[in-house]
Amino acid sequence: MRAIDFKEFGPASVLGLAELPDPVARPHDLLVRVRAAGVNRADVLHREGHYGRSDFGDSTLMGLEIAGDVVAMGSEVRQWQLGDRVMGIVGGGAYAELARIDYRMAMPIPGGLDYAHAAAIPEVFVTAHEALVHLGRLVAGESVLIHAAASGVGSAAVQLAKACGARVFATAKGAKLQRVRELGADVGIDYTTTDFAQAIQEATAGHGVDLIIDFIGAMYFDKNLASLDFGGRLVQVGLLGGGAPPVLDLQRLLYRHLHIFGTVMKSRSQAEKQAMTKRFRDTWLDHFSNRELGPVIDSVFPLARASEAHQRMESNESVGKIILAM
Repeated sequence: MRAIDFKEFGPASVLGLAELPDPVARPHDLLVRVRAAGVNRADVLHREGHYGRSDFGDSTLMGLEIAGDVVAMGSEVRQWQLGDRVMGIVGGGAYAELARIDYRMAMPIPGGLDYAHAAAIPEVFVTAHEALVHLGRLVAGESVLIHAAASGVGSAAVQLAKACGARVFATAKGAKLQRVRELGADVGIDYTTTDFAQAIQEATAGHGVDLIIDFIGAMYFDKNLASLDFGGRLVQVGLLGGGAPPVLDLQRLLYRHLHIFGTVMKSRSQAEKQAMTKRFRDTWLDHFSNRELGPVIDSVFPLARASEAHQRMESNESVGKIILAM
């Protein structure tokens, strides 16, 4: 099969097309003819050497989400048939013509969606649901601040938060705010020109929001805590701004009864990942068929141009998902 590989860690230019052995389905695996794969920030970190040459469960190759057709199955697979259109999160190996996925991680592609749009769903929407609903406990009538709202997970979180009945505040570059509002944000905040904590205080009459979903990290930490209402929840999903330890104001934490959660899918056990996938599938999958929810695609690149897809991600100019098409 053709797949993207690299001989040494480094910039996007190290990525190249290679002919590699086909993966073999294990007892609980579906073997999938990959039609499209999502590009994620974790792929850039993989390429740069942050994870070493680890095997993430399915492959040492790059890539965490796929959409395609089932071409073979392991002996313990249930529910699926050859030829089924599936999408899902894999433990590596998505940047290839064939990939294997534990059948309990696979989801049916919603009716009417092509492979590119299907590949834009699993990683970001499962992550967004986990942060907003499972950990963040967001319910109708509450308010939520979503940082990096034009990113893949951010754009998914805006849609899910709106579908939950929340009032949605979102930060993004000014040029991306209109698109973020179209996805459902009630208030868009240009983080390059506006102090988001001050904007939140003004918009909520000094109360703050009930929930914050943050991908940035230390540089936002103090302002995030200052933006939470009594009993507010902060869910830390990423550290795009760097992982330097912030200073925690314990008095604010105690006297305002705040809650802080951290979540990273990559470090979860397989059983936990399966549970996350099931929670999302059971709650939201039907909403894609009737177009109440929709994956946001920034751009689509052929597999051979994976290096250009990575350069697009590193430019920080994208809105939504970057996809590789096979």
